[in-house]
This record gives sequence, C-alpha cells and structure tokens, in this order.
Amino acid sequence: MDQIFLGFAQLLQPSVLLLLTLGVLAGLVVGSIPGINDNIAFAVFIPFSFGLPADQALALMVGVYCAAAAGGAIPAIMIKVPGTASALITTIDGNAMARTGQAGRALSIAMTSSVVGGLISSLVLLVCAPALANIALRFGYVENAALTILGLSSVVGLLSGNVLKGMISAALGLLVATIGYSQVTGLPRYTFGSVNLIEGVPFVPMLVGLFGVAAVFELLRDIFKERRESQPYTSIPVIGSMKLESGLVRRLLPVWGTSSAIGNFIGVLPGAGMLMAIYLAYDQAARRYRRRFAGKEGEAEWGKGTPEGIAAPEAANNAVTASSMVPLLSLGIPGNSTSALFIGAMALHGLVPGPLLFAQHGEIAWMVIVAFLVANIVMWPLAFVVIRVVSRTIFSIPKSVMVGIILLLCILGAYSDGNNLFNVWVALGAGVVAFAMNLAGIPLGPAILGLVLGAQMEASISNSLNISQGSWLIFIDPVNHPIAAAMIAFSALMWVAPLISGLRGRKEPAGTGQSTPVSES
Repeated sequence: MDQIFLGFAQLLQPSVLLLLTLGVLAGLVVGSIPGINDNIAFAVFIPFSFGLPADQALALMVGVYCAAAAGGAIPAIMIKVPGTASALITTIDGNAMARTGQAGRALSIAMTSSVVGGLISSLVLLVCAPALANIALRFGYVENAALTILGLSSVVGLLSGNVLKGMISAALGLLVATIGYSQVTGLPRYTFGSVNLIEGVPFVPMLVGLFGVAAVFELLRDIFKERRESQPYTSIPVIGSMKLESGLVRRLLPVWGTSSAIGNFIGVLPGAGMLMAIYLAYDQAARRYRRRFAGKEGEAEWGKGTPEGIAAPEAANNAVTASSMVPLLSLGIPGNSTSALFIGAMALHGLVPGPLLFAQHGEIAWMVIVAFLVANIVMWPLAFVVIRVVSRTIFSIPKSVMVGIILLLCILGAYSDGNNLFNVWVALGAGVVAFAMNLAGIPLGPAILGLVLGAQMEASISNSLNISQGSWLIFIDPVNHPIAAAMIAFSALMWVAPLISGLRGRKEPAGTGQSTPVSES
C-alpha cells in the first residue's frame, strides 16, 4: 500500500499531471484521425519525450496510449472509418446507430464503455499484477495455439446472416494471411515475385482500405443515389444528445463487466493482441443480445445499431491497454505491439522493465501503474469536449467534400506505413474488395479476424506439433496442458451452442400443444 501511495505522490506533481492530461488530449485527437493506428499514434509522441524527465515523459505516453484507442471510435461512428485498428468492430453498430440520428448516443456509449473498461483494467493492474504475470508465464506454444483457435471460433458470433457467406469471408482472411514467407518452411508463398509481399500483405494499408477506402465508395454511392432521386446533399449526421439514460446504463453493466474481463485476460498474454479481445467480447455480447433482446419491439437487429455492439468492443480495447502492462512491467515482456513501443520510451530514460524495475525505480514503476487509473478518469470529460469540437469542424462537412478528405487521409495513412507507394495500391485494392463484399452481403468481420489470427495460428500449431512429434492430442491434454484443453473445449462449445439452440427452437412449437402449425421462415 505504501508503494501505491508513493506512485500517487509522484504522479500528482503538477508538471507530471499536466503532461498526463496533455497526453490524453493528444491521444484523443490523433486517434480520431482516420488511417492512423494505435502504434503510429504512440510512436508519433515518443520524440516529444526526449527532453523530459522520466516521470513526465512516461505520464505523457500513458495518456496517449489510453486515449488513442478511445479516440478511434469517433470517426468509426461518424463516418464508418476507424481512427485506429482498435475501433474496427465499433464501425458496425456505431455507424448504423449514427445513421438513424443517434450519433450522440453512440459516441456516449463508446466513450463511457472505454472509460469503464480502462478503469476496471487499471484496478486489476494495481491489485493483481504479480498474480497475472504468473498466468502469462504459463502460456507456451500449445496455449497460444489454443488461444488463436478460440479467437477464430468467435467468428460464430459474427455469422448472424448467411453462414456460408461468413465462412467464405473467414477463409478469405486466412488465405490472405498465408501470403509471404512461411513461418514453418521459410519459403515465400503467393508473392508472385513481388518483394513487397515477402513479409506478407501490409496490415495497416489493408485495414485502411477495408474500412477507409470502402467508406469512400459507400459515400459515393449515397451521393449518386441522392442525385438520381433529386434529393438535396446531406452532411454527416450531427451529434445530437449525448445523455445515457439510467436504464441503458443498467442494461450495459453486464456487457462492460464481461468485455473488461476478456480484455484483461487477453491483455496479460504476450502477443495475443487487442483485436482478439475485441472479437471475443463482441461475440459474447452478440450471444447475450440474441438471447435477451433480439426480436423485441424497438430493438435493432444485431449489427444494425445495437448498444451492446458498441459497448463490448470499446470496453474490451481499453481494458487491454492497462493489462498489457502487466507482463511488461513485471517480466519485461510486451503484451502487444503498442506496449512494445512503451519499452522503447522507457529505454530512452535508462529504465529496463522487469522485476528489477520495482526494486531500483519503484516510484516510477508504481507511478506508471496509477497513471493508467488517473488517465481514464481524466479521459471521460475530455472525450466529450473533443467530440463536440471534431463534430463542428470536420463532420459537418457535406458528403461530396468529405469523400475527397477521407480518400486523401487514407492514402496518406497507407503511404506513411513504410513510405511505400505499393501500400497505397494495397489500400485501394482492399477498398474495392471490401465494397464488393458489402454489395454481395458477405460480412467483413470474419475476414479481418482470419487476417489477424492466421499467421499466429499457423506458427503456434506448427511449433506445438513439433513438440508433440506430430500428435494433435497435445491440444486436448488436460494433464500437461490444462489451459489449452479448456480453451479447445470452450471453442467447441461456441460452435455447438448455435446448433443446439436451433434444434431447441424447432422443438418448442411442437411442444406447446397448439394445433396450428408454425411456419418456418
């Protein structure tokens, strides 16, 4: 407890607290710029920490790290272009709700969910860091392979419509993930002689295209439709009321709790990544929504503007931020790519994360931990200020002008990832594919999930089979790998549960005793 008070004493110095607040504000603004991912947002501010003392520099970086993920939800909801990769899933229900005139409600749900997830994760980091670090140490190749299988199994929650189209989407993502050097054989695959594809399809330009460029095509389609039907040009939906009614808050409490727990669990696992947490949380929220609210009067179809579809990914992504610092501060192992950049920021000031950090620089280590808690508290009021300012200056622009602005930002965002013109072509090509998938009714979510998990799954499964000398039973070994066996069992349950629910739904009408047959739709 004395160490926690020491951390607060270090953080609450006026200069340190000011830098933390500036970091939160900067993270919200940079995160709200379409085409910039979390890594870029964080890396942009590392040079600003060069001339600062260690406590001020790390407070600034904590603020940016916490707020960038939340800021990405603003353009995701308003113009269907995620500001950061962490807001990928928020675009689905968030933009759908904005198009019904409830942009303020959607943004308020997103920001409140981010703050709740961040606060829960910060408290977990504050209280349970040593215990969670021991869990992270138990994850080897077999457990990581089972985790990727569990993550890919969450695709079931995204298949609310045509299951075949959803499976095609997931297969397409897995296929793209195989492009580049094989982590098993070391040989190039599907590169067609291009040196730009040796390391795989560039991830950031791919995401920029799938969402940003595709959004440009959708806006153009809206403009042409308005011209054809002689409708006046319309601007992006205005914000409107941002007040959340108490009933909605009570309704979202279980979603916040579950999603935050998922984000905390994924965050402490090295290499698991924020996107896996988002998809798992979204899947669990989808199951709960269909069980309790689907089909009721006044409730939207899942994926068409549901509050849970916004709350789950936003709570999960901010829960990952603080929990990803558990293995970093305790073991010196980054939980994800952005926390890996945090190691660089610490190294600039002669700080080496790991067990010795708490012994040699205890005041700095605990200041970083409590800074995550304070950053989320500061972020809540600042987020609403940023939303109002951004909405007045940017999102009130007519669609015809916004098309050019979004396309320019997408091109700049794709090019800045490696300063390579090839990335621009990747973004444009991905945008065409995403727009075609949208026209064909093929969901984009499973493809993104396959793209994210494909390479990690292949490498983990291959290394696991090398350990077991080719035996697949290693994944269901409850004695030597109980964590992996439990995750495989849960993955199987995720696939079987919808089948059981479907069979039960067919039997219920027959058992009601009614003579009138029930027609199937």
